[in-house]
Amino acid sequence: MTARRRLRAALVLGAALSIAGCAARGPLLGPLATGTRAGPVELEATPFFAQERYQCGPAALATALAASGVDTSAEALVPEVYLPGRQGSLQPELVGAVRRHDRLPYILPPTIEAILAALDAGMPVLVLQKLGGGPFPGWHYAVVVGYDVERDWIVLRSGTEQRKVMSASLFFATWDRAGRWAMVVLQPGTLPPDPDFARYMEAAAGLEAVGRHDSATLAYEAAARQWPTEPLPLLALANLAHARGDLVAAERGLRAAVLLDPRDAAARNNRAEVLRQLGCVSLAHREIEVARTLAAGGPLSDTVEATARAIAAQQGEDAAGCPAD
Repeated sequence: MTARRRLRAALVLGAALSIAGCAARGPLLGPLATGTRAGPVELEATPFFAQERYQCGPAALATALAASGVDTSAEALVPEVYLPGRQGSLQPELVGAVRRHDRLPYILPPTIEAILAALDAGMPVLVLQKLGGGPFPGWHYAVVVGYDVERDWIVLRSGTEQRKVMSASLFFATWDRAGRWAMVVLQPGTLPPDPDFARYMEAAAGLEAVGRHDSATLAYEAAARQWPTEPLPLLALANLAHARGDLVAAERGLRAAVLLDPRDAAARNNRAEVLRQLGCVSLAHREIEVARTLAAGGPLSDTVEATARAIAAQQGEDAAGCPAD
């Protein structure tokens, strides 16, 4: 199932939301140079938190969070992300901590170009490296804060070094061995450079999943502006409106999502349920019948059938002020 389909299924009302090579040879950054990427870039104002023993995760995360405006420290983050049994931190802990601090954790595509683009946009990049091998793998978190095309090097906040310079080829080798994991920490409503729709929506849905609804709303609104032909941000915003009891706004958003994609069974199911709650039973019935056809035999069919039964059980005349369609 694609990320987009997972997200759509997760946004059905009543459903639970759950969203988690070889080293280069020769100059690495030179071939990536463009007219706007000719000179060195270094985010010198990026904060620095020196690593205590085995605690590169809290230190690197504090650097990324503080760069996004969060008032924190490595020591404050230790209880959140450090796992004594592993003498380190795992990526899910870091991602979860970012959400708890009302920031959006955006996982970058696994390319050097994505890291450079983030730096060009003024965003430090938290990365996982594997500095060793065999029985001594040397897993390590650091924050990339700069690069120099001409010298072919990368600049990091790393361990106890505020400005660690590493050749681009060595950095790529250590990052590649660690699976090319990289993350930027964004204020909700801010988009990364060249944003990927599915990656961004998964990050926004993660905020919603942990109850950060205001932050998730800002993220979904940014997505709706960035991708105006995509119904999924509108569906997500409508579900948040429903959660806070604003049925009119929820129906309006779901109607817009249906107009963008008339074959979206999730949007039609959710609109039918909201219409039922508004007392617009006739229109809810018409909407759920379309949803039943679209969802037949699919993963949403049981949810749609439950909505249809609730609509059929509702008695009485349509309420005043129901939509015309």
